Amino acid sequence: GACSSTTETDSAFLMENNYRYTKYLASWAAKHSIPMITASSAATYGDGALGYDDGDAATPHYLPLNMYGMSKHLFDKWALKNGLYNTPGFVGLKFFNVYGPYEDHKGDMRSVVWKSYRKIRELGYTELFKSYRPEYKDGEQVRDFIYVSDVVKVMLYFFEHSELCGLYNCGTGTPRSWNDLAKAVFAALNLKADIRYIDMPAHLQGKYQYHTCAKTDKLRNAGYREDFCSLEDGVWDYVCNYLEKQR
Repeated sequence: GACSSTTETDSAFLMENNYRYTKYLASWAAKHSIPMITASSAATYGDGALGYDDGDAATPHYLPLNMYGMSKHLFDKWALKNGLYNTPGFVGLKFFNVYGPYEDHKGDMRSVVWKSYRKIRELGYTELFKSYRPEYKDGEQVRDFIYVSDVVKVMLYFFEHSELCGLYNCGTGTPRSWNDLAKAVFAALNLKADIRYIDMPAHLQGKYQYHTCAKTDKLRNAGYREDFCSLEDGVWDYVCNYLEKQR
């Protein structure tokens, strides 16, 4: 699979691993009429100034903030230009902030749910980045958090409907703050919230997304009808049924 690190700075590696290799697999699948679901990312939307529209007309105009997002964006543009996203069975999913079981191997790219849980169990508190924009208070930066079980349901839907094609957002359409997420972890552990705010590394400050929210119209118009898990329910399930049992 592709490199999922949003802080990766080796552009040559990302171009080879995320862009060219995915092009190779996609071209092979198309040649042999094999359905394929590719992983794009909300990182392709950059700072959100142009919105979060997954429509074909809007897609080429986005400006990702980091090299990872650009590697995904370049593939999406290539797939659109070459007609793959108009080929039945070929689907790209723009994953938003996914969290949930079995992410332990992802290193620093593990979700803040995982990181907060470990820090709370070790130190009794968790840490979030301070805000560097006056319109957002510390911890009030928002993301579209989606539980991994919902991601699997979306993927299975397209797997079972191979007549469909296109590039789709895979998010809930309901943005929530980092404070909400941290408080949900504390609540799942029946603990009083203790959130502390730390400086954001300088190299991230100009490349940080303060707001993401999936536009879900296209996904719904493709026939997907399942409700998405709330942040509180998803975090509770993850913490209580997985993380706590791994202690």
